[in-house]
Amino acid sequence: MTREPAGGVRYEVRVGGDGPPLLLIHGFTGRGTTWGPHLPVLRRSFTTVVVDLLGHGRSDSPVDPARHAVERQADDLALILRHLDATPAGVLGYSFGARVGLMLALQSPAIVGRLVLESPSAGIADPTERAARRDADEALAHALERDGVQEFVTHWEALPLFASHSRLSPAVRRELHAGRLRNDAEGLAASLRGAGQGTMPSLSDRLAEVRSPTLVVAGEFDPVRRRSESVAAGIPGAQLVVVPDAGHTPHLETPSAFREAVLSFLLPSIPTQEAN
Repeated sequence: MTREPAGGVRYEVRVGGDGPPLLLIHGFTGRGTTWGPHLPVLRRSFTTVVVDLLGHGRSDSPVDPARHAVERQADDLALILRHLDATPAGVLGYSFGARVGLMLALQSPAIVGRLVLESPSAGIADPTERAARRDADEALAHALERDGVQEFVTHWEALPLFASHSRLSPAVRRELHAGRLRNDAEGLAASLRGAGQGTMPSLSDRLAEVRSPTLVVAGEFDPVRRRSESVAAGIPGAQLVVVPDAGHTPHLETPSAFREAVLSFLLPSIPTQEAN
């Protein structure tokens, strides 16, 4: 584990494995360790670069929400990859991390080789809807600061977005819950204010600019699956894989099917069966 400097802040970064670089970017309330169950397989073929985003895990949490902006974190990750001599890199991002990964591909196209976006969104195009989301995120941030992480996580896990998590094993659910509780209220609140979909500029009109070969992974039962489908439709040549029996988090709900889709895309000429 290292603390990599970027633009005046430091990110927790874990590097391991052997092969071409693969950057992994977690979702909101997560941290780099969320990818842990997948790392033994991924590290057979890649040097994985696993980060904690700002306001999460062991990375810094600037007080100014603007420092958490998706655009600025994408620039930070580009700096980190260059510093590690890990370019071009494959990029795998989930949800919030997929938004950061998409922004990275747009702002630093030479940095990104193949791009995998799990449950992504290109942001909210309608100004009125974006303003409403910004107000909702502000209310969540205020509740976080008032009530603390534990109560917020209980609320977050009860959202319809994660209804399919009821089918996860008790052990997986406990580990996911414990990981979320290891974040702090101030960091998550700043992330909501600075990097939420109410603040992030919509990328819908820029999807055609993506030049990286792209795979979009969506769960069959994801309540916001249309967002993923829209992203895939907007990126030239993008592939869309809809994972059966999964909701918003295929990497947790159907890990083997998720890895099969990802490795088939990242390593198209290499057999992907995990027994190999």
